[in-house]
Amino acid sequence: MKKQKTSFNAILFLWLSIVIMACSCVSSKQADYRFNNKKSSTALKADLFLLQKILEANHPSLYWYTSKDSLDTFFNSAINSINDSLTEVEFKNKVASVVSKIRCGHTSVRSSKNFLQEQEKNKFPQFPLFFKTWNDSLVVLANVFSKDSILKRGTIVTAINGRSNSLILNKMFDVISTDGYSDNFKSQAISSNFPLWYKYVIGLDSVYAIEYIDSTGQKAIVNIKNFIPAKPVKNSTAKKDTLTKPNAVVFEMPTKKQLRQAKLLGKRSMQIDTSINTAYIRLNTFSGGRLRTFFRKTFATIKEKNIENVVIDLRENGGGNVALSTKLARYIATKPFKNGDSVFAISRTFPKRYYIKNWWMYWIPMNFFAKKQSDGKIHSTRFEKHFFEPISKNHFDGKVFLVQGGFTFSASTMFVSTLKGQSNVTIVGEETGGGYYGNSAMHLPYIVLPNSKLRIGLPMYRLVMDKTRPKGNGIMPDIFVPPSSKAIKKGIDIKLAVVRKLILEKSQPK
Repeated sequence: MKKQKTSFNAILFLWLSIVIMACSCVSSKQADYRFNNKKSSTALKADLFLLQKILEANHPSLYWYTSKDSLDTFFNSAINSINDSLTEVEFKNKVASVVSKIRCGHTSVRSSKNFLQEQEKNKFPQFPLFFKTWNDSLVVLANVFSKDSILKRGTIVTAINGRSNSLILNKMFDVISTDGYSDNFKSQAISSNFPLWYKYVIGLDSVYAIEYIDSTGQKAIVNIKNFIPAKPVKNSTAKKDTLTKPNAVVFEMPTKKQLRQAKLLGKRSMQIDTSINTAYIRLNTFSGGRLRTFFRKTFATIKEKNIENVVIDLRENGGGNVALSTKLARYIATKPFKNGDSVFAISRTFPKRYYIKNWWMYWIPMNFFAKKQSDGKIHSTRFEKHFFEPISKNHFDGKVFLVQGGFTFSASTMFVSTLKGQSNVTIVGEETGGGYYGNSAMHLPYIVLPNSKLRIGLPMYRLVMDKTRPKGNGIMPDIFVPPSSKAIKKGIDIKLAVVRKLILEKSQPK
């Protein structure tokens, strides 16, 4: 008993020492940061070489899709190509191009914190068009010049400044990481903010010659300029109107409760369409959002109202807490399931830990809740061996429609994969961004390169969900519903329209 207490005290002392040490190591901020400042080639080469060594020592799936020889060649080529000083954007593109060859969606490259702060503080020019993109298609989603009568929502664009769609998109694809060969994630990422990707990968011009398909079906060209956001101007000389004018509209600031509610609704919501006896659940994350309570109340309501169909929209769900995705699956699964056939790390000592942000947060669970096995790898045996039973109270046995897309990723993909093939489940939409065979994730610290301050995700565990599944792609839907320029133009959610049609067809008497 005394020995056990001594051991516990030793662990506690070690934990406190690590926390104190980590809290005391606060990196100094860069003074007078400017996003177009350049770093020397020597410093940037050192960053890229260091990144390679950290990944080799810690990443569990570095050579899952790309051989060591090939990846070494990519790194060496990038290092040797740095012959002069580069801006952060230029260096980030080089690093991201190499990292994307790992084909791990969680190993992605982010700008430095100072870079992002600089962008928020200043109003820089931007490309004016937002596009929905798939394959080599570019369809206008929005134009910041709202009075433009030509480049309206739904317009098909075929080239920009003489560059074909495929040339533009291939350059963007080259710097985006995804699981395996699931490029649908890359298309969705570009669709979410085309102006940003265009600015930092292609580069801004002063004027853009946009080649598009006109109303007669012919190719035409129109020029459009950059959009420059206006800086807010404070007018200190303006008099304050202290009187309420007749018929004036008074806008009240939302309360803290209303703001909290809006934040929750941004993460999850549930609506019931009584006309087709269907509950529509929009779930944008498996993190936060009081999801355990939300799941419990939602399925209690579904049971109480005798709902026959449930639609779960996961198109914006990038993942989160595996325990929460597992919880939701238990309300629908008809048999016990486990999260993975194998879950392992190659290191738990965090070599070169000085450059790994908050490594100490993951050191304790990896050293005390995982076991080194005969294969020399550190296994999380609970994930490999534990079977989760379906929840009996308020379990849903009706028809389930899962709507997915390129942003369906990580824990969200694990949720869908658990239910795929179940007789009452139909998957609608596009290929997921997250891998169907497996991914690298679980613990996700990130690397901070000392000179450029770029941040790179560092997954610590390889998760093989089911070793019998095909490796390399995301989850393919049962019913494929691609984007449509006509649907975009009309503002129709084509995927939900298909789901509604399926529900109506199934409800018709035979």
